[in-house]
Amino acid sequence: MDLGLVGQAAGLFAVTNLDDLVILALFFARTSGRPGSAARIVAGQYLGFAAILAFAVAAAFGAALLPPALLPYLGLLPLALGLKAAWQAWRERGSPEESTVEDGAAGPLAVAAVTFANGGDNIGVYVPVFATAGTGAMTGYVLVFLALVAVWCAAGRFLATRPFVARTLARWGHVVLPVVLVGLGLLILVEGGVL
Repeated sequence: MDLGLVGQAAGLFAVTNLDDLVILALFFARTSGRPGSAARIVAGQYLGFAAILAFAVAAAFGAALLPPALLPYLGLLPLALGLKAAWQAWRERGSPEESTVEDGAAGPLAVAAVTFANGGDNIGVYVPVFATAGTGAMTGYVLVFLALVAVWCAAGRFLATRPFVARTLARWGHVVLPVVLVGLGLLILVEGGVL
């Protein structure tokens, strides 16, 4: 596998999953000390992320049926998602953050549901990238993403024991995500010759 592709996939995964890292840390923190809770959280994260990837791959194959001249316009999707996330962050500035993780046990289906529900931006970003990357590169992206889910779970568990780091990610993740999504959308538009 090409190291450039691995680096791109790792970067794309990291920026589209910052919010998941905070949520994972919250799950691990709230279930610490419960036997088997870490394994249930990891299983749920994999289940939810596999569903996100399945939707993105299926949509990318559908997008591949589009005429090649239209593919660069798929960059409008992450651009719109980034602008929406920026608008949401601006609108909610100064309001106390509410946790998206309920108190109580974190079973695999609950974690998977939260992961999948939180993955709309992931799907919106992955579809144009996958559609323009080709089957071989898309397979590479999926493999790197699945490997990084394990890294994300380990990092989430690590963060669960470091409240300062978790608070910092929660505070600035909403700023980084819109910037990266807008940048990605513009990059797809520019590389496709639209802009």
